[in-house]
Amino acid sequence: MKLYSPATISEIRRKHGFRLSKSLGQNFLTDKNIIDKIIEKSNIGKNDLVIEIGPGIGVLTAAAAEAAGRVVAIEIDRNLIPILQETLKEYDNIEIINSDVLKTDFAEILEQNRSINGQKIEGVKILGNLPYYITTPIIMKILEERIPADSITIMLQKEVADRIKAEPGTKAYGALSVAVRYYCTVTHVANAPKEIFIPQPKVDSTVIRLDVRKEKPVALYSEDVFFAVVKAGFGQRRKTLLNSLTGVCGLTKDEVAAAMTAAGIDPVRRAETLSLEEFALLSNTIRPRE
Repeated sequence: MKLYSPATISEIRRKHGFRLSKSLGQNFLTDKNIIDKIIEKSNIGKNDLVIEIGPGIGVLTAAAAEAAGRVVAIEIDRNLIPILQETLKEYDNIEIINSDVLKTDFAEILEQNRSINGQKIEGVKILGNLPYYITTPIIMKILEERIPADSITIMLQKEVADRIKAEPGTKAYGALSVAVRYYCTVTHVANAPKEIFIPQPKVDSTVIRLDVRKEKPVALYSEDVFFAVVKAGFGQRRKTLLNSLTGVCGLTKDEVAAAMTAAGIDPVRRAETLSLEEFALLSNTIRPRE
């Protein structure tokens, strides 16, 4: 069964009386080339565990099951569960979980899937076609919880992908760019125009792969201070860093100025001009008030 076929999708929806949910951002992929590229670029092996976020009707799930040792698919919409049970019934290496990914215990999933057919899993790969409205919270949950995944290959709104990939000094560069770069390296996988989805969304999508770093790219005195500085800096991005950072960690303007001088960063610069390394340097000069 070609699950990516528009005719198949229509038939499944008719048979099950399934109505797409705008609130859940449901758009089904119909392009096999994109599906194949996602699987290929995810570097999935036969002894790998794949965790998929938002399987929909199982288009990517089936392809992942062909390549992986085991697939755990997390779907929030309970109305899709019987559909997935039908479309994926020929696979014995897929588990479907009806859950909100933001409330899902990934550590428990990993604990329950330490081995595949008696062999210890070799890698963990996360895949997903992320709903536009909660893309950033999902990404940050995975990264901040330090889920031991090798990579995260995700389809997301092009605008968000552009923000993640953005370089310092560009309009798209922001707190998300810095945060993701701290945890991962970023690789562009494919463009996904809106025409290849049912129903057709209003915007184009992009597939990127986030390879989780084994070692962090910068040494930090405190991750909490680092992220507080990044968040405050971009919170008022039109202001100079001297002004936008005043009050962060309880510091006065004079103390912020002293910290910036110690870091060798001009106080009149704005957050969007600082590299990851410069944010680290600056945060390492700041000591929060007790």
